[in-house]
Amino acid sequence: MMPEPPNPAPFLETSRDEDAGAVFVLQSKGQWWHAGFHLTTAIVGPTLLTLPYAFRGLGWGPGFLCLTTMGVVTFYSYYLMSKVLDHCEKAGRRHIRFRELAADVLGSGWMFYFVIFIQTAINTGVGIGAILLAGECLKIMYSELSPNGSLKLYHFIAMVTVVMIVISQLPTFHSLRHINFGSLLLSLGYSFLVVGACIYAGTSKNAPARDYSLESSNSAKLFNAFTSISIIAAIFGNGILPEIQATLAPPATGKMVKGLVMCYTVIFITFYSTAVSGYWVFGNKASSNIIQSLMPDEGPSLAPTWVLAVTVIFVLLQLLAIGLVYSQVAYEIMEKKSADVNQGMFSKRNLIPRIILRSLYMMLCGFFAAMLPFFGDISGVVGAVGFIPLDFILPMLLYNKTYKPPKSTFIYWINISIMIVFTGAGLLGTFSSVRKLVLDASKFKLFSDDVVD
Repeated sequence: MMPEPPNPAPFLETSRDEDAGAVFVLQSKGQWWHAGFHLTTAIVGPTLLTLPYAFRGLGWGPGFLCLTTMGVVTFYSYYLMSKVLDHCEKAGRRHIRFRELAADVLGSGWMFYFVIFIQTAINTGVGIGAILLAGECLKIMYSELSPNGSLKLYHFIAMVTVVMIVISQLPTFHSLRHINFGSLLLSLGYSFLVVGACIYAGTSKNAPARDYSLESSNSAKLFNAFTSISIIAAIFGNGILPEIQATLAPPATGKMVKGLVMCYTVIFITFYSTAVSGYWVFGNKASSNIIQSLMPDEGPSLAPTWVLAVTVIFVLLQLLAIGLVYSQVAYEIMEKKSADVNQGMFSKRNLIPRIILRSLYMMLCGFFAAMLPFFGDISGVVGAVGFIPLDFILPMLLYNKTYKPPKSTFIYWINISIMIVFTGAGLLGTFSSVRKLVLDASKFKLFSDDVVD
């Protein structure tokens, strides 16, 4: 059921006492390092393994420039968002939902529905993608152990879905803090393993020939560059920062910045090392998943099998955490409508609807993951349409509207410039993603045993 838009003055703490989504799912008990764990899980995921592929469309210099620019802009964007949230909290209006923040600051009812539509598309898309990729990880391991086995991709997707149904019963976002700390360690783990595997492959006698040249055609070169830019922008995407900040114990002022610093420290370590080592070894032959480049279809693996096996296991485990984090907005909406805040979180009245609704949500995500193994192409469109407005445009607009910097100031114009540039990037990213969707259409097959790359 679609949530109701906020009333003109609904943001006082007293109104939140009657809001089950706020009291239960978005429970405010966390410390700044817990926010860092949540942020890292939301941003630093297996998508970082596509960075060598993104470099392939840009080359060394532009690749470094683009990666650094995206990192600086998104950190700045999330910093501005946290400043706006802190400002509202000091004014007695602590926001715990992106949609309420946007509607309150911009004073527009349609903005409430715009944000919830985009958030739902992103969060459901990430949930489906996490289950699909986790199923693919299981299938990779199964194929190595039993090359002629009878199990199909959708069998593994069903297994992952069952696990997700079980762990999705953790009632609050805050209760994921230990899982998300493990996710942070897993992201460091598989990044280090991939870097080690790339160094091993690049220094072995079977090292692939290196070619860092770009496309000869100027139009193809330009198109590939914009595709790479949109990939890097989507990798830095988040879209749930207000909900993460909501998990902080009040007062939240200043805590989110510490969480951001922790998150971006991990980003710096993992993103640059993976991008550089993968592109160094494979150049313009880098696959969209660097693990696939290390495990070619023909010939032996380019790195020790056990290293690649542990890497795949780490990726699989982190995908479960990512699926959980991006499900919290959906669970908060469900809980707000279905739960009775006057009864206990684990009372029969609230527990039974929670189990049923969350199980149905995960089963729906699992069904679409099995039915649409080409979902990566669809999620590319969702990412371009969703992450760009929520992470690169709205934070700047909210800051300018809240703090009202004079038009003569540098910060006003840097915010306007970022909004304009990334609106263009979003449109180009959407175009390139739709184009790839059309080009791959001939490969699409419902409930296929293969994921379209």
